[in-house]
Amino acid sequence: MANRTSSTAQSVHGTDPQFLIETTFRQRIYDSLYWKDQCFGLTVTGVMEKAAALTSLGGCYGASRKPTDFLCLLLKLLQLQPTRPMLHELINQHDFKYMRALALLYFRLTESSVDIYQTLEPLYQDFSKLRMRCDGGEFEIVRMDEFVDILLREKQACFVTLPVLTRRMMLEDTGQLAPRISPLDEDSDSE
Repeated sequence: MANRTSSTAQSVHGTDPQFLIETTFRQRIYDSLYWKDQCFGLTVTGVMEKAAALTSLGGCYGASRKPTDFLCLLLKLLQLQPTRPMLHELINQHDFKYMRALALLYFRLTESSVDIYQTLEPLYQDFSKLRMRCDGGEFEIVRMDEFVDILLREKQACFVTLPVLTRRMMLEDTGQLAPRISPLDEDSDSE
């Protein structure tokens, strides 16, 4: 099962979950040594053990666009499709920040707009530092709230094109989401 989606996996946004990562990058992941050596035969539990050992996040880097371990584990999660309660457990745990970031990116790729806003917005309060590998191979520090903001506002994260997210304002207008109350608004009200 090295490069196939689990037979029990459901389609995501009408397609095989692996296809959420573009063909070029998916092929680079399949050809990478980390994928062949570390990801072969992994279960969801094994992926979480590997994610707990991550020291950075990112997509592809260097002149040859080598995929990061983070991106390889994301593709493996897309193959395996963890259960929703397991995913929420990974997002709500505070001990392994890169595991949390991996679960957040997976959640952003696979879930509905309403669920994404309800799950990711509370994490604007998480200011954990993350090392992100840039295109050139160097690292930069981003905070978890910045990463969440990228997931909610940008079209790409870690070289993965994110599915279109329904605007929050539209979801509020249709009654699917309550208006967001910023902690900054709460602070100004108390003064």
